[in-house]
Amino acid sequence: MHVYRTTNGMVVEDAGRYVTVPPSELSWDAMFRAADPRAAVAAAVEVAASTPQTGRYDPRAVLAPTERQEVWAAGVTYYRSRDARMEEAQAAGGADFYAKVYEADRPELFFKSTPERVVGHGQPVRLRRDSRWNVPEPELVLAINNTGRIFGFSVGNDMSSRDIEGENPLYLPQAKVYDGACAVGPGLALPAAPPAPQTAINLEIIRDGRPTFAGETTLAQLKRTPEALVAYLYRETSFPNGALLFTGTGIVPPNEFSLLPGDEIRIGITGIGMLVNVVAPSRA
Repeated sequence: MHVYRTTNGMVVEDAGRYVTVPPSELSWDAMFRAADPRAAVAAAVEVAASTPQTGRYDPRAVLAPTERQEVWAAGVTYYRSRDARMEEAQAAGGADFYAKVYEADRPELFFKSTPERVVGHGQPVRLRRDSRWNVPEPELVLAINNTGRIFGFSVGNDMSSRDIEGENPLYLPQAKVYDGACAVGPGLALPAAPPAPQTAINLEIIRDGRPTFAGETTLAQLKRTPEALVAYLYRETSFPNGALLFTGTGIVPPNEFSLLPGDEIRIGITGIGMLVNVVAPSRA
């Protein structure tokens, strides 16, 4: 079962059929506040399917899958990410920070985006004007209800300015948080069981109509469990309308690679979905 937030309301794909669920039956935020969001969606689908449909599914109408949910992210959760962060911070003397975080019980967690800054499937992502080294970071995203229950999964692109973070780890917010830096979508997968360790994450970057970089990893390479990441996120912070959490990246392009305006970024996670965004022209 997949659920999409669209301009026509919530659309649920279930067993090959698309059902529009009106906000009066179940709103997006109410789904995140439900004790069992998957059951709440299933119940709303049964009610909506028995009445005439006022809307229909249109891929062009899909919005980012967040309404009032904050977006947070975890870092250094894959060995490859640890190595990349150490390479970035070597000259600044911060390489040891990342090695220590990778081995520590406490994960790195940081705020990524307010809901209104989240970019959806098919919408443009951006590069910072004051950065020379920019990469996408393909990640599994967790949908978490207001009590800390993981109920859904999505595809995320944690855009990152590697030169800014590498200059000084304290610059992380500037490297990670800016307009057009957070893409999630196209919707939420609500499986009966969480994704298996062998679930593949793929990244492909198309430039001038040709692939310029491709990479793949699996969830088996994720060092920390999603439950452990959520436990730390919710430990001293409340989320009345739930939250989305990026779980880190295991695919890092080579150091000589940097995104350019016009690049198309394709991120696919088996069973979850495919997120596609194009890099917007730089602002004047």
